[in-house]
Amino acid sequence: MSVSSHTTTSSASATAASRPDNAHSTGVADSGRWSTRRIAMYALFVALAMATSFIEFPIIPGIQWLKYDPSGIVSLIAGFAFGPAAAAIVSVLGFVPHLFMDPWGTLMAVLVALALSVPAALVYRRVKSRKGALLGILLGAAVALVAAIVGNLIVTPIYAHMTVAQVAALIVPALLPFNLLKFAIHGVVTFLIYKPISNLLNR
Repeated sequence: MSVSSHTTTSSASATAASRPDNAHSTGVADSGRWSTRRIAMYALFVALAMATSFIEFPIIPGIQWLKYDPSGIVSLIAGFAFGPAAAAIVSVLGFVPHLFMDPWGTLMAVLVALALSVPAALVYRRVKSRKGALLGILLGAAVALVAAIVGNLIVTPIYAHMTVAQVAALIVPALLPFNLLKFAIHGVVTFLIYKPISNLLNR
């Protein structure tokens, strides 16, 4: 009797030990398994990213042509909740409606969104804590800032009838402050709300 009980207990313990840490059961813990719930959550985040990508407004006085939209926050939260693959999917598909209206601008937006959310999600996947979230956001912001500046130097002259020198002249007075403020807003809002949203998703 005691031998059978011990065997059953050991088997249960081994099974539990073989399971991944279920800190985020909605995505990270079941990575590689495309459940109906997971697909539905991805679709929800893509829809939210699409909707928020149309909420555009200037955030730097005197620079009306650079407009902020909060879709990057959605990509960041998706990355924290489900991992870097979700961050990439939401960052790309969230801008699909803009592709037909402004293809070059959409390319820039996707590039920056990927550069921000994917590195942040990679860091958070390794360090699942508020410290990991902060480090991920800071790393993502740094990578995205470089991507935004380099992307503007390469892409903007193609469609805006500007030379590379003219775009370079806008880095300090316009591109740098705009993107720094943009990523600061993304980072602060994400850091404040990602945990309550993750808890809500895990119910």
